Amino acid sequence: MRGPLARAVLAGLRATHLIGPGFRAFERWQAWRSNRGRGAATQGPDGLPLPPQRLVVLVAGPVTPEAFLAKGRVGADTVRAALSRRGVDIEGVSDILDFGVGCGRVARHWKDLDGPAVHGCDINPELVRWTGANLPFVSARVSPLAPPLPHADAAFDVVYAFSVFTHLPEDLQHAWAREMGRVLRPGGHLIISTHGTAYLDRLSPEEHAQFDAGRLVVHFEEVAGSNLCSTFHPTPFLERQFASAFTLVESVDEGAPSNGRQDLHVLQRN
Repeated sequence: MRGPLARAVLAGLRATHLIGPGFRAFERWQAWRSNRGRGAATQGPDGLPLPPQRLVVLVAGPVTPEAFLAKGRVGADTVRAALSRRGVDIEGVSDILDFGVGCGRVARHWKDLDGPAVHGCDINPELVRWTGANLPFVSARVSPLAPPLPHADAAFDVVYAFSVFTHLPEDLQHAWAREMGRVLRPGGHLIISTHGTAYLDRLSPEEHAQFDAGRLVVHFEEVAGSNLCSTFHPTPFLERQFASAFTLVESVDEGAPSNGRQDLHVLQRN
């Protein structure tokens, strides 16, 4: 939600403490509007069920089923390629976690993956229920907004999180960085996307200066975990955030094309 009118509406909702319910109503309207006049396709060309549009909007915005599938495929290809650049064959690892699995936008593309067990977690129980019921090769579990995850120490070789850290305020950024260190095996890889310099036009001059100084910028932290809460990561902040357990081995500006112009970062567990 951008532009003068949107900003005025959000300011009014914020002043009356209705920002959360108001944004949820907006997402329901987006789902209705994007689904209007569209045939009720229930299955993708991959043979897997398609999620209802109200769930698609929660994870990808008001996109068509074709765009939902295509962007998810790009996300899976991005994970595979990032690991390959590190000399890791994704089919040679044991356990993968889709952190913020949603309704399986990326995870559905692991249907024919030979080898790894695929896990997913999300804070939205409805999304997790849909994924568990319709993507049987994904072990999907509900996770809290704040750690811990419902998984054992050193449970995963790979964790990826597309547009998850982009919706967490600073205290949760640090908490989840520590939790990623707990659940990843030594030598394992964490792949995340962030809002970087491509999104500086969304910042005020004061926020721009804050970003340039290497500090995180957060919008609407009172609705942490929602699509309205947006964070903007300078790379030095990211390095500090994960320094206790990880080494940042790659950063690619706009390297996560499944999520607009978000940057891609690959970190290795020490």
